Amino acid sequence: MSLPDYKSPGKQSTTPVQSKSQVVQLNIGGHVFITTLGTIRKFPTSTLADLFNGSTKRMDSEGRYFVDRDGTHFAYILEYLRTEKVPTVHIQEVHKDALYYDIKPLVKAIEETPQFFGEMVGRQQFLARVPNYRENLEVIVRVARAEAIASRYSNIIVCVVRTEDDLARYNNAIDSLGTPKESVVSFGPWKAPASVDDLLDCVKMDIEAKGYKVKIQPHNIDKGFLFKSYNFFYKLIFTWW
Repeated sequence: MSLPDYKSPGKQSTTPVQSKSQVVQLNIGGHVFITTLGTIRKFPTSTLADLFNGSTKRMDSEGRYFVDRDGTHFAYILEYLRTEKVPTVHIQEVHKDALYYDIKPLVKAIEETPQFFGEMVGRQQFLARVPNYRENLEVIVRVARAEAIASRYSNIIVCVVRTEDDLARYNNAIDSLGTPKESVVSFGPWKAPASVDDLLDCVKMDIEAKGYKVKIQPHNIDKGFLFKSYNFFYKLIFTWW
């Protein structure tokens, strides 16, 4: 009795089948994250999902998918992909990441949050109406650093003129200060409902966002002065140690 011919099985493919449950590791600028392929590909047209296409993927020395970008806030991106939970902190930074990875639903969700709306539509629109606001912040920081030598504090005088009428009194006010005019950083006037206190809050917020410790207080001079110029001036106190 002859034995039946034995046929060997065809050659199996060595290419692994990628499933949604496949565990993957990502290296985002040195921050390592572990998730599933389904999570990363939740929005197939996003740049993040495109990382896993053969033509675009980059691997680090440990075989992890690599993205040459700061990964400090990537956990919020991952959390949204897993649960669709919109972050409530670090809104600006996460928004930038969502734009970079082209996750459109997250971009839209963040832009509809009160925090983002208040910052971009409220505060930033106001600051856009304050002449030379960003440039003045740079001057304040530069002068404060110059005065920090062997000192715990740096005191910077700012002048805030809210209206055109205030501006008309500015020269008399600055002359009463007893400080060289070029050493005073001046803000305003502006055409917006925001108050002087609103502007000072913005100055403090933006300087502290750069990592500095600063407080603001009125800089009072002679209250008998005809124009009450002391209302225009404030002292920014930087604390170094």
